Amino acid sequence: MDSDTLTRCAPIRLGACSAFGLTDAGRVRRENQDRFLIDPTSNLVAVADGMGGHAFGARASATALDCIAARLSAEAMTRAHADATLTDDPDATVYDATACAMRAAADALDHANAILHAINLRERLAPRSMGTTLTGIWQPSGSTRLVSFHIGDSRLYRYRDGALTQLSRDQTLYQQALEHGVIEHLPPRNALLQALGPMPSIAPAIEAHAWLPADRYLLCSDGLHAEVSHCEIEAVLAAITPHGIDDACRRLVALALDAGGKDNITAVIVCFDAA
Repeated sequence: MDSDTLTRCAPIRLGACSAFGLTDAGRVRRENQDRFLIDPTSNLVAVADGMGGHAFGARASATALDCIAARLSAEAMTRAHADATLTDDPDATVYDATACAMRAAADALDHANAILHAINLRERLAPRSMGTTLTGIWQPSGSTRLVSFHIGDSRLYRYRDGALTQLSRDQTLYQQALEHGVIEHLPPRNALLQALGPMPSIAPAIEAHAWLPADRYLLCSDGLHAEVSHCEIEAVLAAITPHGIDDACRRLVALALDAGGKDNITAVIVCFDAA
């Protein structure tokens, strides 16, 4: 399921968890270039924040999500066949399922980048190339680990044992400056070092995470995390009830709007079942 407007659907089941997402254009921008995806067929959740003007930004984010979903859905089918082969053949070579899943995520991102970059070249969109950030989590069928993938400045958070942790790292000039100890003349917060589309190659962050019962994950665009503080996000995720994922998403979007809503706002929450 994806959307470019506020939705009021029920949470969607994905294996051992439920997910819900909302997106809003905000109070300043006329168009929404954010997109999100909740795909129960492949246990995939992702958020993308497009750039390059609405005609290009919305196209970039939607295209990237479509490419990722198609590649990982195909990978899920391949993995199912491989699992059956290994079960039938006791002499088959043992393989690392998590490593294979991480490689599949990297291949999917490379494919999405190649598609967007080819469009930029073919349609001569430079120097205002279309592109998109992308942050997602994928739980391959039967896996006990989540694979996260990230490029740009959308974010992935995890709420566990009463504390909110940012699992992704912003790929921005601002974050780079902070890590190098620069505290004066900081660059703009939204100056990206990485995105899908503008350049022929990318360096995404891909990691594996062990999930636990009752874990809560938030994927969001910078229109949310730039307006809503870490403590406010933590409080919202702490207060989630088993049937209140949609209310939590609405609360986060409302907080961003109340803070000014200067950018498009997207929030997707994934809650794993309690033990």
